[in-house]
Amino acid sequence: MPITDGLRRRVRWGLRHGLIKVAMNRGVKAGDLGARLMMERALIEDPYEAFETLRAKGRLVPNGIVVLAHDHDLCTAVLRSPDFGVVGGPSGPTPRALRVLDRFAGPGPIGPIEPPSMLAVDAPDHTRFRKLVTRAFTARAIAKLRTRTEEIATELLDGMAAKQGPIDLIDDYASLLPATVIAEMLGAPVSMRRQFLEWGAGGAMSLDAGLDYRDFVQSEKDLQALDDWMRGHFAEIRRNPGQNILSDLVTARDEADVLTDDELASISILLLAAGFETTVNLIGNAVALLTDHPDQLELLQSGEAQWTTAVDEALRLESPVQRTARVAHRDTEVAGEQVPAGKIVVTVLAAANRDPKVFADPARFDVTRKNAGDHVAFSSGVHYCLGAGLARMEAEVGLRALFERFPDLALTAPPHRRPTRTLRGFDAMPVRLEKADDQVEQPA
Repeated sequence: MPITDGLRRRVRWGLRHGLIKVAMNRGVKAGDLGARLMMERALIEDPYEAFETLRAKGRLVPNGIVVLAHDHDLCTAVLRSPDFGVVGGPSGPTPRALRVLDRFAGPGPIGPIEPPSMLAVDAPDHTRFRKLVTRAFTARAIAKLRTRTEEIATELLDGMAAKQGPIDLIDDYASLLPATVIAEMLGAPVSMRRQFLEWGAGGAMSLDAGLDYRDFVQSEKDLQALDDWMRGHFAEIRRNPGQNILSDLVTARDEADVLTDDELASISILLLAAGFETTVNLIGNAVALLTDHPDQLELLQSGEAQWTTAVDEALRLESPVQRTARVAHRDTEVAGEQVPAGKIVVTVLAAANRDPKVFADPARFDVTRKNAGDHVAFSSGVHYCLGAGLARMEAEVGLRALFERFPDLALTAPPHRRPTRTLRGFDAMPVRLEKADDQVEQPA
């Protein structure tokens, strides 16, 4: 790599993560709970007691340049308010020296947290992008995918049953199910699904603030590789268009001229990566909860509880996306709280989903909970997760098929949590499919 390219990357890291990392580490030393939740591994692994400490400090808790919101009603109001927008770069005045450094550093590879990503733009661009892909994720479109999802689940479960050696539920099932579905939806080669998962893991790291330099480099490399592959795939689509979302987007770019090349790549990359990221975490989190709560699994297996409710309860209790941020466009009042223009509000979705004012006994896993679907795990407002219906369907199909095929499935060792902070899930979950020999019931 030329010296200048390496230097540019160093500067990008410093501006986007290094300065934040320094501020967060100072906050940790000062005992700031918000900083500790972002930086301390023990609290990343188990943040829930800290959430209650946070809740006792007030509805908006200052944390350096941002404030943390944890109430369900306040988070929902912020996410739905037209007075707030996504955080897609600097908000407010930027010192001249930093502007110069930012120009020198350059934009880096296309990723999920900077424009033109749909996660990082507001109307009118967000409206324009979302309109192009919404029809692929309607309730009717998702219903049509259910049968194929069931077939994929059966194929993967057959593979697990036939496998010789250790079984990792994440690697062998939870990741491959949504990766296969989204690859087929997009017209991407299913043979590359493990490569997509690898690149997606690097992209997922970019959602975290204050990355170490090594993780930042890996994230940029993975995002660049995905961008390079996607742009090459567009050329193949132009030669052999199909009936899928990516073909539609390429046609819109070439004929209607409604997208730039970068916008086309950004939307396509986000659809691919987001198409499996949430569901991998959701399925893994749900399996961990169900194996840890056999009484709740029994309710599902007996038909006394519904898998759809269980999926929402898992989303609520172990939110795959822990937090998201919004910036106030103007001085405003939201849910009775005053927020000045330019202030960034971090909505801690995982804490809002355990708000005792909304969810009775919020730390309890209850697959019969009547209001489990009131969670904000998929955000809210105009940026409500486009693939929420797909993720719910995949998780319901995947979990039902798994426990119908292997009702005695059990963990053989503690699962390993992903190192990411914004996304919560597991990257390894060793399991056995049948009862252990010494647990086989003897005939009476």
